[in-house]
Amino acid sequence: MAVHTAARGRTPDDDVITATALTKTYRQGTTEVRALDGVSVGVRRARFTAVVGPSGSGKSTLMHCVAGLDTATSGSIVLDGAEITGLSDRQLTRVRRKRIGFVFQSFNLLPQLTAYENIVLPVTMSGGRPDRELVDHLCDVLGIAHRLSHRPAELSGGQQQRVAVARALVARPAVVFADEPTGNLDSRAGGEVLTMLRRSVDELGQTVVMVTHDPAAARYADRVLTLADGRVVRDEDSVPAGRSAAPVTGPGAGRR
Repeated sequence: MAVHTAARGRTPDDDVITATALTKTYRQGTTEVRALDGVSVGVRRARFTAVVGPSGSGKSTLMHCVAGLDTATSGSIVLDGAEITGLSDRQLTRVRRKRIGFVFQSFNLLPQLTAYENIVLPVTMSGGRPDRELVDHLCDVLGIAHRLSHRPAELSGGQQQRVAVARALVARPAVVFADEPTGNLDSRAGGEVLTMLRRSVDELGQTVVMVTHDPAAARYADRVLTLADGRVVRDEDSVPAGRSAAPVTGPGAGRR
């Protein structure tokens, strides 16, 4: 039986994502594989949610569906007040560009661009002008202000992932999705990136959804969803490690 976590004392106004009865099936030869099996879940604004589970549990499939990277077989997804189920690829691209930021395990920086150019890419691709005050604030918080003229090959793995975090935040998206963001980092660099994601929630009011197999990474979250066999089997609030004691400050704080 699927756990309908959206009903646990939350209202639709609280949730930036509401997924209802999601299923996702694949064909492998003559066999049907059900990656998601009736998942219903809500994700609250300005919270850090970790999605965990063993390989094959459906955690990455869930993230890909609610982020518009993949389409569910059935069910409903409302993202930032908009129903995205059934949108065309072009419409989903627009949703992702305007409302979603991504942090991937492999960084996904463009090697020919400088760190600064990579950071502001989501804004410039949409024809906008970067908010330099916000960019400066993010780069200062992330400790990469002195590396903005360098290309990715000239940066350490931790620095590249910090650039990716800044890129994900610069357009003030409704949600930042982080897919195993520490998978290619050593423990020190990984801890620094998780602290930065934690601070983006505490200081900028950002919503973060992170998929991870690492229990230590999940401890930075306010809430941990555990998946198994395509279903949510546990939903726990937690006291996050690395919580910033600073108030909500800085350019863009609380803006939505």
